[in-house]
Amino acid sequence: MAYTETAYTEKILEIKDLSISFQTSAGTVNAIRGVNLDLHRGETLAIVGESGSGKSVTVKSIMGITSKNEHVNHGEILYTYEENGEKVTRNLLSLPRKQIIRHYCGQRIAMVFQDPMTSLNPTMSIGKQVMEGIRKHRKMNRKDAWNEAVNLLTQVGIVNPEHVMKSYAHQLSGGMRQRVVIAIAIGCNPDILICDEPTTALDVTIQARILELIQKLQKQRNLSIIYITHDLGVVAKVANTVAIMYAGKIVEKGTSYEVFYDPKHPYTWGLLSAIPSLDSDGERLYTIPGSPANLLHEVKGDAFAPRNRYALNIDFEEEPPVFKISDTHEASTWLLHPDAPEVHPPIGLQKRIQQTLQEGLFI
Repeated sequence: MAYTETAYTEKILEIKDLSISFQTSAGTVNAIRGVNLDLHRGETLAIVGESGSGKSVTVKSIMGITSKNEHVNHGEILYTYEENGEKVTRNLLSLPRKQIIRHYCGQRIAMVFQDPMTSLNPTMSIGKQVMEGIRKHRKMNRKDAWNEAVNLLTQVGIVNPEHVMKSYAHQLSGGMRQRVVIAIAIGCNPDILICDEPTTALDVTIQARILELIQKLQKQRNLSIIYITHDLGVVAKVANTVAIMYAGKIVEKGTSYEVFYDPKHPYTWGLLSAIPSLDSDGERLYTIPGSPANLLHEVKGDAFAPRNRYALNIDFEEEPPVFKISDTHEASTWLLHPDAPEVHPPIGLQKRIQQTLQEGLFI
């Protein structure tokens, strides 16, 4: 896919220095350790990382989806929207959970989860589930809500929507169930759509269709979208901005072009090197050595240092600051310090980048 850069100016969401911990029987897990992210109107932001890196916890905090053992240590989530013709900014973390669910979830911020079967009620017809949010938040009567639900199912590409309205989740294919979940999510015209691994439970051909559908809806409705994924192939297809997350922190952030073609953090190098290639000639697929950091223990220095073959002595002593590479690109690694030795990405990754640059495609 060819890359085109778009300038986004209107900031709709700001996550500032977010820190979240969980109290467990084994001790305190510092799951989110100072996350900073911005989302602009019409932009697609992808948050990428291994399981346990903190991606889902970060976005669920936006929705007010919290656990009993979860504690927000500090930070802000500032959401800016229009109300009665005026711009309003709210710190979602300062609002009661019930207020977030009542006034923001579904109406202004919606979420699509990875497994549609767990998102849909098996005892309720599809029609009732699509109509539920419309009737509650848009104050429609039953007839108008029915017609709007049929319209939404048509928009997400479901053939014979009247029949599907009377069906139950178990009677639909995985792709159709995910389309229904997307219809429910956009039913109240939200500003922000959060997609948490929305294609993981689907086969490859259906994955592509769902991604195309979300992109189509984004253009039609000027949606701001956050993707949570570990699949860099998905990221290359959909994202304008990419944030690489490791051990509860954003370690690199930039435009898709910058992260794919000019990566700076060794963790990003590892993720890109692990993408299967069609012309690998039977080469062994690269894997990042070691295991993710155990956040039950205090992290000293750079959390990625024990797995990083390019680690410097200071990586084990002091956490790296965020180094600005460009106005849109930054990374948290001591390799970017002016006094650090010159280190380049692995040769194999450099060759892949050069090849894809020549072909005008993403990795």
